[in-house]
Amino acid sequence: MSSRAGRARPTYRCAECGWTSAKWVGRCGECQAWGTVEEAAAAPGRTAPVAVSTPARPIAEIDVEPVRARPTGMEELDRVLGGGLVPGAVVLLSGEPGVGKSTLLLDVASRAAASGRTVLYVTGEESAGQVRLRAERIGALRPRLFLAAEGDLGSVLGQVEAVRPDLLVVDSVQTVASADVEGAAGGVAQVREVAAALVRAAKERAMATLLVGHVTKDGSLAGPRVLEHLVDVVCSFEGDRHSRLRVVRAVKNRFGPTDEVGCFDLSDTGITGLTDPSGLFLSRFPGEDGAAAPVPGTCVTVTVEGRRPLVTEVQALVAATSAANPRRTVSGLDSSRVAMVVAVLTRRCRLPLAGQDVYVATVGGVRLGEPAADLATALALVSATTDVAVPAGTVAFGEIGLAGEVRPVPGLQRRLSEAARLGFTTAVVPAGAVQEAPDGITVVPVTAVSQAVTTVLADSAGASARP
Repeated sequence: MSSRAGRARPTYRCAECGWTSAKWVGRCGECQAWGTVEEAAAAPGRTAPVAVSTPARPIAEIDVEPVRARPTGMEELDRVLGGGLVPGAVVLLSGEPGVGKSTLLLDVASRAAASGRTVLYVTGEESAGQVRLRAERIGALRPRLFLAAEGDLGSVLGQVEAVRPDLLVVDSVQTVASADVEGAAGGVAQVREVAAALVRAAKERAMATLLVGHVTKDGSLAGPRVLEHLVDVVCSFEGDRHSRLRVVRAVKNRFGPTDEVGCFDLSDTGITGLTDPSGLFLSRFPGEDGAAAPVPGTCVTVTVEGRRPLVTEVQALVAATSAANPRRTVSGLDSSRVAMVVAVLTRRCRLPLAGQDVYVATVGGVRLGEPAADLATALALVSATTDVAVPAGTVAFGEIGLAGEVRPVPGLQRRLSEAARLGFTTAVVPAGAVQEAPDGITVVPVTAVSQAVTTVLADSAGASARP
């Protein structure tokens, strides 16, 4: 019998998703990634028990004070993190190039240094002089903020040993490489080794660590999937580069909720939190009496980002065209849902949109991805087509079905309270969904989009026709 008979056949495993195969392949059959399938290590033998240095204790006797979250000084970021940074926690912040990740973390480092903590900022993408110029521009020069430009993992760990920081910022994890691992910086093996080493250092020293991560073309986090499992918190930093609004949302959080978002205003002088960002998403048109005058083609809705309600405005423009294929241009909304709303209005409300160019957008660069904006989109389109403005002080939210029905949406009471707080007086909502309306706002329940159009715009048209 040959020697191969007593040896188990090797297996191959994908380093990103864990998919296994009996033979080596160049492309993973599960996540479709190239070059990530490696031979899996042989199964180890039985491990003998050893004496433990720290015996197990009752859970009620565990001291939690060392792991209490410490505020970063930025209320919006603390909201997302669950109260602040926990000592020893590793936070991964991802985002597109130029969105403001380095500016945000430099501001956080400056605030931590100003509070008396020692901070080490390691940059692998820029020189120390470039980071110093940014710090001077945003007012982040602090004596306890140390800066190092390093691209080698050993040098980074050496800087940590020398400075002994309470907070470590690494910008970015894809630019640091280990000399003990083959491959260039940013490769699967390199990112995995660098992240594991930084996580070990953070846990051993109870050092809060902030890592910057790159994203791919589709917006997902670059590098192996295991990177998200190693860290404690994964945050996504989003925003349109043509807008000053930036949003931080938690994708994974071991210390707090994942349904919170933080809003920021990015400018030339730095980044600041927006505790009440609703005003950025509304356009104001002064009327004869100084109030906001309604304009045809606009309708206000209330969207919920995480647990935060935001009052936003949807604008629509309908124009005649001689082209064979009318244009459908959407900005800030889901284009497939807008196309569905246009089809429902054409079929259920007999709105002549088939031969018209349709443009739909939001104000302030905010993105509305939830179906609750369907009703406001429909009213804005009908208003633009008929040239009849939605009455001032009106908000609308509800999901529209293919049969033209208006369906309930979650968080209805929260949306109504936010609308009432900002001075809106009328809310068009799905029928049967409101338990109790807040003071100062009148609820108009509707069951179908045709009823909403008739109720809201017919009264407005009659009022405008009166002398």
